[in-house]
Amino acid sequence: MASNGSEASTRAPVIGLTSYLEQAGFLAWNTEAALLHRVYLDCVVAAGGVPVLLPPVSPAHDRLISTVDGLVLTGGADVDPARYGRDPHALTRSRPGRDAFEFGLLAAARRADVPVLGVCRGLQVINVALGGTLVQHLPETVGDTAHQPAPAVFGPGAVSLTEGSRAAAILGPETKTLCYHHQAIDRLGDGLIATGHAADGTIEAAELAGAGFLLGVQWHPEQDTDDVRLFQALVEAAREK
Repeated sequence: MASNGSEASTRAPVIGLTSYLEQAGFLAWNTEAALLHRVYLDCVVAAGGVPVLLPPVSPAHDRLISTVDGLVLTGGADVDPARYGRDPHALTRSRPGRDAFEFGLLAAARRADVPVLGVCRGLQVINVALGGTLVQHLPETVGDTAHQPAPAVFGPGAVSLTEGSRAAAILGPETKTLCYHHQAIDRLGDGLIATGHAADGTIEAAELAGAGFLLGVQWHPEQDTDDVRLFQALVEAAREK
């Protein structure tokens, strides 16, 4: 978002967060709504940013990106496997409309050099947008359900981070995680480097080589509101943009 240098150094960066459309009940209503877990908003605020929800209903990607200083691609449904040339697994649940919105939004963010943090699905969007592929049902690859133990249950774990990477500079050589994903990166997209791995070898963090802030993590950092380091890193990158 355009501003002069002195203003940019003092104001709180505006961070756009992708939301999703789901049927929801509230007060007297049961209707389609644009939703996002509140903890994302709390983390952005704690990190010094101003959160703004971006619902997947507008094709005006460049206009939306021009209003924010940073972007969080949030978690949610699976990416449509047609985007990486695969037939859907029986357990794949995709939202093609949300895909179209977020892939366009990511492309606009890259054109404008807006810093991007991908969370869970967000990392998968980044990977597929850059030409990568996904494992569609991780238990068939790793042999257990540790990454998604049960519906609405986050799996605790640890991720080792590559020395010298942006992820390690933010989080150190290892970080505790809360995971909820049954898919993961298979082939890395062009220019992406895997910089975090679970003990079973699953890629849990990846970032774009070179300048600019494009980082994705496979776990859910927003679920630990006492540790907002990833969101702080995004806010600082947005402030310096």
